[in-house]
Amino acid sequence: MVIVDAQSVKNTDTAQIKGYDAGKKVSGIKRHIGVDTNGLPHAITVTAASVTDRNGALELFREKKEILLSVKKVLVDGGYSGTPFAEKVLELIEAEVEVAKRNELHMFAVIPKRWVVERSFAWLEKCRRLWKNCERLLLSSIAMIQIVFIRILLKRS
Repeated sequence: MVIVDAQSVKNTDTAQIKGYDAGKKVSGIKRHIGVDTNGLPHAITVTAASVTDRNGALELFREKKEILLSVKKVLVDGGYSGTPFAEKVLELIEAEVEVAKRNELHMFAVIPKRWVVERSFAWLEKCRRLWKNCERLLLSSIAMIQIVFIRILLKRS
């Protein structure tokens, strides 16, 4: 199982790629990650913040198709719901999409398994360099994210 989510991050002045995420009211980039049930990444991509979560996730699946072919289920939140998205994921990596829906009541409740990807984003936020996107190129942003996850793995061993 892979759990997918996106995070919008503000840019500094030096960044070449800029977009505006109207939902979060953030001008910058969007990090899309697919993690396993331990919170460790299997796929990472970075886009302009104006790219929707669904399109960013599909780009993630296209870029990392070889790595994700063994995945049988993709867990996403309500922002990724819809038959066209599920069909495209099935076509790209042959995986079933499961949407974790929020409780209809207006109260806080932890959504099962969804907290894992949020914890992964929290690990990234602990690195001061990743609070904002300081990188000029998107590839540099991806490299910094990978370095942080490598550091996490090295601390565990």
